[in-house]
Amino acid sequence: MKLARVIEHLSLEVFTSSANIDQEVTGGYCGDLLSHVLSSAAPGNLWITIQHHTNVVAVAQVAELAAVLLADGKQPNEAMLERASAGRIVLLGSSNSAFEISGRLRQLLTG
Repeated sequence: MKLARVIEHLSLEVFTSSANIDQEVTGGYCGDLLSHVLSSAAPGNLWITIQHHTNVVAVAQVAELAAVLLADGKQPNEAMLERASAGRIVLLGSSNSAFEISGRLRQLLTG
């Protein structure tokens, strides 16, 4: 499913202005331990986390993730936004909990 459709259906905020929202989302991954994301998330996944610092962007790049979704109303700081824009990583946000977003994303992706 295209990331743009996920954004629309889950009413997500897009933090990165030059975001590539036309890419395919292959699944989801929810977690906050960066090393676990690196070893377990699959390319094309939408990563749901409460971590909001520049290392998140680096992990998303290495893991080739479709986007990073900040849950619980977390906001990226300026350094994170700059690094995401430079690395062409899509940063999204939601006031919903990671649990709520994960359930809604799974339902959306599996029908």
